Parts: sequence; structure tokens; C-alpha cells
Amino acid sequence: MAPSLSPHIKELIAKARIVSFDGWQDQFEESAIAHLQTADNERVYLNDTVLANMPAGELSRHLRDHASAIVDVARAQVLDQFPGITEPGGGLYPEIRAEACWRDFWHFLRCITYGIAAQRVDYTSHTGLGYMEQLYQELQVPLDAMVYGLQALKTASKEQLTRQGVTITDEQLAPYFEHLITSLSRFQSTV
Repeated sequence: MAPSLSPHIKELIAKARIVSFDGWQDQFEESAIAHLQTADNERVYLNDTVLANMPAGELSRHLRDHASAIVDVARAQVLDQFPGITEPGGGLYPEIRAEACWRDFWHFLRCITYGIAAQRVDYTSHTGLGYMEQLYQELQVPLDAMVYGLQALKTASKEQLTRQGVTITDEQLAPYFEHLITSLSRFQSTV
């Protein structure tokens, strides 16, 4: 049986919304931002209709369509790099903790695809990231593994795109991942 979360943890989860579309009004109409906000509120990837109207929608569509495979590769790399992390005493034990972190990888990639689609590196919320840092501190999430996982997501994304025949440069992909990697790297650990 899964442990229940405290009201404080539930509150942090609700506030740890890392995406922000503030300042995007200079590039996108209100209706486009509303579609983006709806997708983020529902915690889903952007649909084809929204992506068709975005500067790099096709690139984000490829990532969206292969998100599970990309996350699987990143998860395997984390497990290789941090042997024992899912075993008793490891930072991702018990299994419910590991599953929450793999789910975070999926959501991190989702958030990154918003930035890529819009060609906006400024897709994060400083406030939301602050709440995520507090949440990670409270839950003692292994930050080194999460940052490594984000780097693995970046590598796996590029490899997946290459396998799909998508020509991609580092400049088209890396800044969006690096933005979030840098943000998480600044989190303070309580361990």
C-alpha cells in the first residue's frame, strides 16, 4: 500500500508548476497562449492542431510521438549510472518513488517540448521551480540522479530524432534542455 502524502506535500505538488507563458504575448496571440496553458493545465503534450501553428511544431511532434521511448532510454541510463538507486536504502526506493521520478522525466520532456515548439527558452516559472525545489527537498529526491536523467533525456531525444531521419543541430535542441538542467542543478539538497 502506498504511503499517503501529507497536506503540505500535496500543496507543493499543486504549486510546482514549472511552465510559464508570461511574456509570450509579444510572439503569440491570446488564443495560442490559451491552448498552451490548457495543455499544461491538463499536463499533456501539445496536439497536432496547436503544433501546426508553432514555429518548431514538427520537431516537438516527433519528440511527443516518441516520448515513452525517450523516457525509457533515460531511465535505463539513470539505473546504469546509479546502481542500487531503486534498492532498499537507494534514493528511488520504494518503487512508488522511482515511478514518480520516471513520471517527472515524462513531464520534463513535455515541458521542454512546449519551449521547443514555440522556440522560447523562457518556458519556465521561477515560482513553480521554487516550489518544485521545496517538494524535492521534502521528499529527499536524489537531485544528482534527476539532473543526470535530464541530460539523458537530451541525449536520447537527439538520438531518437536522428533515428527518425530528422535533421537536427545542437542549437535547435540543446538550449531547451540546458535551461531546465541548469534550473534543477541549482536546487539545494537536504541530504
